[in-house]
Amino acid sequence: MIDTHAHIFLPDFSEDVASMIERAKEQGIRHILMPAINPESVAQMEMIAERNAGNNDIYLHPMIGLHPCDVHEQIPMWGEHRWAQKLENWLNEYASLDHYIGIGETGLDYYWSTEYKKEQMLSLDMHFELAKSVNKPIVLHNRESTHDLLKAIARHQNGSIKGVWHCFNGTYEEGMQAIDLGFHLGIGGVVTFKNAGVAEVVRQLPIDKLILETDSPYLSPTPLRGKRNEPAHLAFIQKKLGELFELSQEEVEEQTDLTATSLFSL
Repeated sequence: MIDTHAHIFLPDFSEDVASMIERAKEQGIRHILMPAINPESVAQMEMIAERNAGNNDIYLHPMIGLHPCDVHEQIPMWGEHRWAQKLENWLNEYASLDHYIGIGETGLDYYWSTEYKKEQMLSLDMHFELAKSVNKPIVLHNRESTHDLLKAIARHQNGSIKGVWHCFNGTYEEGMQAIDLGFHLGIGGVVTFKNAGVAEVVRQLPIDKLILETDSPYLSPTPLRGKRNEPAHLAFIQKKLGELFELSQEEVEEQTDLTATSLFSL
């Protein structure tokens, strides 16, 4: 299995990162993809990846990006008039490195505040242009910003953009619009939540456009809601997809692994 979105570099795992990775391996996880959140997370990802470098049973892959919720925090650190250039320089520093397999996580988030819409969009535009220039997939965060996010994808799509709508929880029409624009949909723990309505939508979507993710340490799947999430829990999401599509877990694993391997050139 491939966990295409896990923040295992966060302090939530500082006490047991080695055993957490071992549990993932025991569950059949072979790749864990780590989207960056901010500059601090890069050093954390590099450290974990370096410690795991000799482990040929499971591979950890970093990405480079600034989370939309971190844009407003970086502006005062980088300077109000220089932050955009600083962001561009920082992204370019890592994006061409072979072991950075994607651009993200970026996107839009209007849940906490709409005060920084303009700055979030500027950051997102930079990530899109970078993804085009280095020909790597882009990982998009979306919270209460679907309309603007889909418009941004359409605006940038020149036939070369590929990526994933991370933590998909939209409608069938929104999901198909993203797919028609060349994107895949990341399916995580929310698909197992009884009253979220995501499962009913996902079962209508083409399974070859879906990839699995945990978003660790967040959004633990049922029956582990409220507990820290980790890559080993991916099996619960895989099982749910099997139920939705009336496939065996092996068939779901084969299809989603094939899709993720192709998308991220694993």
